[in-house]
Amino acid sequence: MNLSAPLRTGPRTLAALAAGRLAGAASRVSRRGGGTAVAGLVAQRIDPHLAQRLAAQLGRGCAVVTGTNGKTTTARMLAAIAAEAGVPALANPSGSNLMRGVASALLAATGALGRVRDGPDRLGIFEIDEATLPEAAGALRPRVIIFTNLFRDQLDRYGEVDTVARLWQRTVAELDANTTLVLNADDPAVASLAEAGRARVLTFGIDDVRVADESAPGGEHASDYRFCLACGEELAYAAAFFGHIGHWRCQSCGRARPEPDVRATCVELVGEGPTRLKIATPQGELAFALPLAGLYNVENALAAAAGALALGLPSSATEPALAAFRAAFGRQERFQLDGRSVMVLLGKNPTGMNQVLRTIAAAHAPESGGLHLLLFLNDGIADGRDISWIWDADYELIAGRTASAVISGTRAEELALRLKYAGFAIEPELVRDAQPALDAALARTPVGQMLYIVPTYTAMLEIRELLARRGQRPHFWEEA
Repeated sequence: MNLSAPLRTGPRTLAALAAGRLAGAASRVSRRGGGTAVAGLVAQRIDPHLAQRLAAQLGRGCAVVTGTNGKTTTARMLAAIAAEAGVPALANPSGSNLMRGVASALLAATGALGRVRDGPDRLGIFEIDEATLPEAAGALRPRVIIFTNLFRDQLDRYGEVDTVARLWQRTVAELDANTTLVLNADDPAVASLAEAGRARVLTFGIDDVRVADESAPGGEHASDYRFCLACGEELAYAAAFFGHIGHWRCQSCGRARPEPDVRATCVELVGEGPTRLKIATPQGELAFALPLAGLYNVENALAAAAGALALGLPSSATEPALAAFRAAFGRQERFQLDGRSVMVLLGKNPTGMNQVLRTIAAAHAPESGGLHLLLFLNDGIADGRDISWIWDADYELIAGRTASAVISGTRAEELALRLKYAGFAIEPELVRDAQPALDAALARTPVGQMLYIVPTYTAMLEIRELLARRGQRPHFWEEA
């Protein structure tokens, strides 16, 4: 970590800010994007320490959210809690989570003279890519780091989960005692970070075992941490929620899930939502309906509530903020088109996809005649070139419930093969491009019913823009 870069705003920094603004404006004018990455990329080429200089002006410091799944939603939840508490937050809500995205967000809040507007009163809340955490920790010097979970994702880029775990451990070992780690007690890989350094620790987890999956870890194809990190023996589970998330214990060395500081004591899942929650915190109990479905969003809400506690935000702000929370773009985002409801659910790795498939399956009403699906599989850089993960996603969950399916994307043929082996009785329609695929899927969906769109990351950005134009909604970077 580089903690020694000068923080003075000089001619080089001002030149970087000007160039970054120009690049961002050019991106927007040319309709290539919202400038949420290129502005920071250009600015950092001129001043590599730009993010550090600007973040140092935030009087309330920074919080960082990282992990495989749930970063965008958790960071948005935390920003909503801060807003409810009257604390102005500066964030990168568009999902641009490399340092160029953080620099772009800081640049957008900075005046011509290099001062962050209302900097002394602001709190930084930044979603950070798993592999970017060491650089972000050095530049932002966060007060709080929230770790959501650790699963297989983009194997060609990250390698196996052990590689990311070691990277996180080295980062945590370098943090000082003034940093607070917010750790998922239900994830053995994340919980182990408590032992990696001197930072303070606050944990979160689900105590309500009624929502556990009756099959043990390994019942899902995607279970990435089945063995104890300390002694190598297979972990035992008293309750398993999804993947390797649950109430775990090593019967050999005794390492076990810690008792969470912030815990879900009552979870009521109802189809596609809302989810009724009771959360116990050191400051008292919260009870509300979260307007999102799925157990993974319960974990996100717990992470945000624990992050708010670590930042000293009042608990009175958490309940109303989460009760009124609005889904992030592409994450259970809803549209109304041509008399049909449309829901977009991002699925980008095996564990995340399994939770999406479970959410869709739970929402299926037999009297409706079956599910209507539009599925995308891309292999862009941001998706991961290796698409073998689809064989670890349990498409079997919806095979017998599907009335129509359209498949699209750069690797649509591989997805069609996976659905064949999953036992889909219907023949999916393969349409290469996003616009005609959307038209075909809407045509197959009866008026008044729901079309579920499940894209990988780059496909999500493309289909979301098509839906926004037809539904007269802003670009995702504007709405964020």
